[in-house]
Amino acid sequence: MQNRTFYNEILTEHNMHPIHKSPLIEPTASLRGVNPSCGDDVTLQLKIRDGVIEDGAFIGDGCAISQASADMMLELVIGRSVEEALSLKDTFMKMIKGKVTEEELDLLEEASSLQDISHMPARVKCAVLGWRTLAEILEKGEEGEEVTTEDGLR
Repeated sequence: MQNRTFYNEILTEHNMHPIHKSPLIEPTASLRGVNPSCGDDVTLQLKIRDGVIEDGAFIGDGCAISQASADMMLELVIGRSVEEALSLKDTFMKMIKGKVTEEELDLLEEASSLQDISHMPARVKCAVLGWRTLAEILEKGEEGEEVTTEDGLR
């Protein structure tokens, strides 16, 4: 019961009062992620310099889980190296699949509050949207290059 209360409080706070939901001035990389099955839409913007995520923000609309997860993710990865951010993404995905250790769970800080999503298959895509968008930027984008989606949205 305490875990569900924690989940609800953290999720609600990041959804109602997101820290990183606003356009970023002069991002070095930007990518839109869309979940067509439910309409979640997140455009992730990052400033990456010398292999470090210096700043990040997102804009978009969607359910509380997609928006809160993107906000928690940015809180976790800003100030970290690209390699650290990708490692955290891998840990988050392990958590969503129900295969994370307690030590790994601690690395996710507030994002660990989404652990119960692993028991809600219909909501998994919501929780991982921002993380998958982050991975695509970091794995395919290059510093100073803006990543563009198929529809031309920058």
